Amino acid sequence: MTWSAHYFTLDELIHSDTAVRRSISNVPPPAIVNRLKTTAVSLDAVRRLLGRPIFVSSGYRGPELNRIVGGADSSAHTQGYAVDFTSPDYGNPLRVAEAIRDSGIRYDQLIHEGTWVHLSFDPRQRMQTLTARFRPGKPTTYDTGLHA
Repeated sequence: MTWSAHYFTLDELIHSDTAVRRSISNVPPPAIVNRLKTTAVSLDAVRRLLGRPIFVSSGYRGPELNRIVGGADSSAHTQGYAVDFTSPDYGNPLRVAEAIRDSGIRYDQLIHEGTWVHLSFDPRQRMQTLTARFRPGKPTTYDTGLHA
């Protein structure tokens, strides 16, 4: 499978500042590279929708990196399906998430995470739309729908 995404490279989807700082290899196995190719093509659709650049802050996370950043064992990031990103030239993360929700683009999970958007293209395509709620000293909770 050749890389057919227009706006995103494999390097963008596997880069991690934390991995670099900790000297952790974050190179995915071939099966996950194939998923990342599909994720990148899906993310291209989001980029076309927004008409503005997208900045990926977290894509693929290998097991060690995922553990260090406190990711869930079942995180779609570890499978190559998820990205966290912003598009400040388009608008704040809530506005970005609303545009994706209303677009008809198929996704598995769309989460307004406050200062970024989490978007998963897991093949289940549950169209689950959530807002993360962060409270000091408490676990993150998720409300259905998009909220400020």
